[in-house]
Amino acid sequence: MSPSTVEVGGSAVGQGVFATRPLQPGQAILLLSGTLLDRTRVLGRDRAYALQSGPHHYLELTAPGRFLNHSCDPNAGIVNDRVLIALRRIEAGEEIRYDYSTTMSEDHWTVECRCGEPACRRVVLGFHHLPPITQNRYLQLGIVLRFIVDEVRRRSPARRVARRRSARQQISL
Repeated sequence: MSPSTVEVGGSAVGQGVFATRPLQPGQAILLLSGTLLDRTRVLGRDRAYALQSGPHHYLELTAPGRFLNHSCDPNAGIVNDRVLIALRRIEAGEEIRYDYSTTMSEDHWTVECRCGEPACRRVVLGFHHLPPITQNRYLQLGIVLRFIVDEVRRRSPARRVARRRSARQQISL
């Protein structure tokens, strides 16, 4: 990961992050960094630059990460909660975009999507609102933040059934 891998420039939706050289699938592109904030300090327009990093915490991204744009068909994703990787080959000059939903678990923040992809969802919502097939694809790729993966496990039907069985067994004892 080298800063020379990317540059900030004009995008169809404002500023964006662009590859300065071809990137291969799985290649680390950028380490996302910034100041850790709690939910009460993430307000208004600044929220657009904050990456949800836990149930109640956000990372106020610094450049160039703060200029990464969303795509409903991303060419990049975040692994290990802070490392942006290429999901497919990215050509030099191509804008690097990830799906914001892989980092969002809040239900009260949405944004109109302007990614322009044929399969655009029109609104960016939290991970739990994605179609199950998309959730599963992102989980298999390992590009969902850990706190959301933990939430998915807690919400899984198999886990709920096991909890109900355990509760019934305790009642019958």
